[in-house]
Amino acid sequence: MSAISIGQAVVLGAVEGVTEFLPVSSTGHLKITEGLMGIPVDDKAVVGFSAVIQVGAIAAALVYFGKDIVRIVGAWFRGLANKEERYHHDYKFAWWVIFATLPIVVVGLAAKPLIEGPLASLWVVAGSLIVGSGVMWAADQMGRHKRGEDDTSLKDAMWVGCSQILALLFPGFSRSGATMSTALILDLERVAATRLSFFLGIPALTGAGIYELKDAIGSGAAIAPLAVGTVVSFVVAYASIAWLLKFVAKHSFNSFVVYRILIGALLFALLGMGVLS
Repeated sequence: MSAISIGQAVVLGAVEGVTEFLPVSSTGHLKITEGLMGIPVDDKAVVGFSAVIQVGAIAAALVYFGKDIVRIVGAWFRGLANKEERYHHDYKFAWWVIFATLPIVVVGLAAKPLIEGPLASLWVVAGSLIVGSGVMWAADQMGRHKRGEDDTSLKDAMWVGCSQILALLFPGFSRSGATMSTALILDLERVAATRLSFFLGIPALTGAGIYELKDAIGSGAAIAPLAVGTVVSFVVAYASIAWLLKFVAKHSFNSFVVYRILIGALLFALLGMGVLS
């Protein structure tokens, strides 16, 4: 797989940056884009490339939420040294992120052959896009949107963290979509649900990118396309994050639901006609 060119890396980086934190499935969009460009979606180097350029999007989240992250990490370290600091919400929240990340790490390592094999199918992506849309719509209708970020608990973090497994096993379901939907069902308001999704995604996606780096390079993915795709992903993701937080403050998730259904239906049609395989 010398296969991914600089131009293709730019396109894939842009797709990753736009879709990583929107509840529309970055994995699904990357696989669709790779398929349209004739790139084998189940090639180990391609899977690795997709995971690595996610680091660019995660870096954008780290920069965008830098002050929050410094505050939370600082509270965690102070709590380790000072018992009185352990009552602060930020100290507890840091531990919740750690605990809530463990389930997806365990499942990711255990199910790696399935994730990179049969579950990487575009048919799975199409079905997951549509099924995930129904879940998102129901969650937005069910949620009472009354709890803010300071009202979150360990139970909330664990439920939201575990929901990431859905997107891991069923590409197209969307990690952001799964986590935001779960948070809405738990009655978090939309902005709080979105921010919690970001904070829980940072360690999981960073770890995945680092873990896949050796496979991406070892399987033939060139350094230059990896670097270009990652940089483009960073720039585009930063803008995407800023837009999303403003959008959810005033709108429901219905626009994403409709978009996902249309993309899922289009993908089914392209697969059925043999345009994609």
